[in-house]
Amino acid sequence: MHPDSPIWLFDLDNTLHDASRAVFWRLNGSMTDYIEQQLGLPRDEADRLRIHYWRRYGATLLGLERHHGIRAAHFLAQTHVLPGLEAQLHMPPADRAALRRLPGRKFLLTNAPAEYAKRVLTALDLASCFEGVIAIEGMRVFGDLRPKPDARMLRVVLARYKLPASRCILVEDTVANLKSARRVGLQTVWMQHYLRHNPHGPEVGIHLHGRPPAVCVRIKKLRALHAWRRHGTTGA
Repeated sequence: MHPDSPIWLFDLDNTLHDASRAVFWRLNGSMTDYIEQQLGLPRDEADRLRIHYWRRYGATLLGLERHHGIRAAHFLAQTHVLPGLEAQLHMPPADRAALRRLPGRKFLLTNAPAEYAKRVLTALDLASCFEGVIAIEGMRVFGDLRPKPDARMLRVVLARYKLPASRCILVEDTVANLKSARRVGLQTVWMQHYLRHNPHGPEVGIHLHGRPPAVCVRIKKLRALHAWRRHGTTGA
C-alpha cells in the first residue's frame, strides 16, 4: 500500500448501516431497562437519566460509571444482547460495494462494544474490510473511559496504532465527534443518509443543508467518498 494512502476511521451505527430503522430504538429501551433495574428508578426517570448522560458525555455508560459505580463490562453485556439483531440490519448494496473498493486502510471507530460491532460487521459481510475494530472498551485514557467525542482518546488511538493524523479521515454521523477529530488534525466526512429518522442523538432536527466548520464534506452515500478523494467533490 502506498505510504501516503488514506487511513479511514468509520463510525458504525447510522454511518455504515441504518441503525435508526430498529437498532437504536431497541438499544434505547435496553439501556432504560438496565437503569431502571440497577438504580431502582421509575421508568420515565430512568429514561430521562439515559438521555441526560448521553447528551452530557456522548455515551450513557460514561455517566453511569462516573456517578453510580456501574461496571462498564456488565452494562455493555446486558444492554447489547438484542436477539434477532442480524435480521434487522440494513445497508444499501451500493454502499457495501463502495466501501470494499475504497482504497486505503480502514478501521472501525465506534462507541459500541466490540462484540456488538463485530456481530454487525459480520452480518453486513464487512468484517474483512477492516484492519481493526476500535470499540468503547479500547477508549480508556489513564484508566478513565473517554469515548467519542473525547479528543484525548483520539490522540491515544492514533498513537497506539501509529496512524498519522494528517492521513486520517473520520466518517461519522455525529457532528460533535467530527469537531473533536478536526481539532486533532483529521479530515472529516459527515454521513447524513440516516439522520432524518434518527431517534438516538443530538443530530435530531439538525439543519442538514449547511456545512459546519469542522466538516470537510457532507455525503449521503458511501460511494461519494471515491469522487471526493479523486476530485475534491462528493458528487452527492
